[in-house]
Amino acid sequence: MMNQLTAFLEEQHIAYRLHEPMRAHTTFKIGGEADVCLTVCSVDELIGVLARCRALGIPAMVIGRGSNLLVSDEGIEGAVIELGGAFRKLSVDGDTVTCGAGVSLSKLCTVACEHGLSGLEFAYGIPGSVGGAVYMNAGAYGGEMRDVCADVTALSESGAICVVDRADCAFGYRTSVFKTSGDIILFSKFMLHPDDSAAIRSRMDDYMDRRRSKQPLEYPSAGSVFKRPVGAFAGTLIESCGLKGTSVGGAQVSIKHAGFIINTGGATCDDVMRLVALIQERVKHETGYDLQREIIRIGR
Repeated sequence: MMNQLTAFLEEQHIAYRLHEPMRAHTTFKIGGEADVCLTVCSVDELIGVLARCRALGIPAMVIGRGSNLLVSDEGIEGAVIELGGAFRKLSVDGDTVTCGAGVSLSKLCTVACEHGLSGLEFAYGIPGSVGGAVYMNAGAYGGEMRDVCADVTALSESGAICVVDRADCAFGYRTSVFKTSGDIILFSKFMLHPDDSAAIRSRMDDYMDRRRSKQPLEYPSAGSVFKRPVGAFAGTLIESCGLKGTSVGGAQVSIKHAGFIINTGGATCDDVMRLVALIQERVKHETGYDLQREIIRIGR
């Protein structure tokens, strides 16, 4: 079946790599091989690839910049699809910015700043794609994607393209309707407001400085490991249990920020999952809080 898929990709001039190590596609730098990793550059290419995968019975998934993913050591069965070309472009029209799901959040924030548009400063420095940020309703420093997202163009499992208004996106804490619908985010539109570019840049730089001082950006990680429990902060709970610096293999609870698990070198998915379980058990025993994982594990 894979031979038939690669033959189709070659016919369509779609770039692909066989047995691609997924550690090269995640910020955690962890993960085994994907059977095939490919890049689509248009909606038609994406629709065609997904249709061919379904016809051949090959699992397929779309990923962004891998900033919230933990990939299995055994890798991923089937096709991993990355979004390039049209999905990495953006345009500005007045107070509105429209961009593809493959655009990095940092680029979106920078372009908005250059055009004197405010509202996205909180997202500057979050190491993800626009698609992933909307999917997770990413947020920081009091802001979330739902505050600025006007609508989302998505591809349904049936192959239909639909525009989902913000009111129908069911944005919540680190969630959206796209986590349950199975629809693939293609493009997003953001409604911002005018402000002085220098003032916007100052706020962006301030948020970045805060991240650098408080988060272990010098190590590979997937960001905050756990969702924020009601009435508390995951990092504070973990630190109160004396778990800073605790390691399993190459995975370690960050000394700088206990809400992060870092890859100190050679960490495996199994190392991380065992450390996650240890943290959950200790925090539950000592504080009564049930920590829920925010990072998404994928693969075999």
